[in-house]
Amino acid sequence: MAKGEGGLVNAITEAFIAACRDEIEAPKPGNVHVFADGHGMTVSDFLRSAEAAAPALSNPSSPVGARILAAVDATFAAAGMNTNLGIILLCAPIAHAALTFPRTELRTGVAKALAGLSLADAELAFKAISRANPGGLGEAPTHDVTQPARATLLEAMRAAADRDRIAWQYVNDFDDIFVLGLKSIAASRCDGCDKTMRVLRLYLSFLCAFPDSHIVRKFGDEAAERVLSEARSFVASLSRLPGSDEAYASALRFDQSLKDRGLNPGTSADLTVATLFADYVTDVLANACKNG
Repeated sequence: MAKGEGGLVNAITEAFIAACRDEIEAPKPGNVHVFADGHGMTVSDFLRSAEAAAPALSNPSSPVGARILAAVDATFAAAGMNTNLGIILLCAPIAHAALTFPRTELRTGVAKALAGLSLADAELAFKAISRANPGGLGEAPTHDVTQPARATLLEAMRAAADRDRIAWQYVNDFDDIFVLGLKSIAASRCDGCDKTMRVLRLYLSFLCAFPDSHIVRKFGDEAAERVLSEARSFVASLSRLPGSDEAYASALRFDQSLKDRGLNPGTSADLTVATLFADYVTDVLANACKNG
């Protein structure tokens, strides 16, 4: 490994851990965070998972499918449960793009990484998804993750895209991340928001944009639509609050309401981490280019 490549690998590894840490430190309604555990999971579960998965995701010699499977295996070894499958599925192509096409604009690199997905990527990703057993992709009648893959990972994601927002990213070049997500971060920076508020606003931008597909899978369309409506009402109420302390207190009340009903907007949280990761990686690549 060349010295410059090793520095980039370390930076990508650190960027993933930082993105996971930033996400867990914001009071995201319905999810695990430093202010409240939930859904049988703790903050330490997620932090251990991030530390364990990061080296696998940033392995410079791995194709996308191998990154996914190795990161899931490392997560189970560290935490003993599925804490981050959606995060891994989203971040693996970003890491691959950054390490494979470091002098290419990140979104263009991700598009190239997605276009190059193979049958072997599908086979390895299927093993990871089957182990994590989250529901979703495995229910597609033409692409059962418990059976040998018969198409590329991109084709398999296309079959699931109408019911899973993570699969949707694969067939739309991660549009939610690079458009909705990064624009939210940029707007928050312009508004002078601190990091915690930036992350909360980012998460809410996803929660208010479409029904959370994790809730759809577990509770159905009606529950997901109800959370979408509640999230939009919550965001509207934030404009009437005098400051960030009041906003965080209100977020924690909404958080408790969702957790009391067992509702976990996990896809919105996964998209939040992936956007934070893309934001960090964009800076990493810009600095790498400046330094030769």
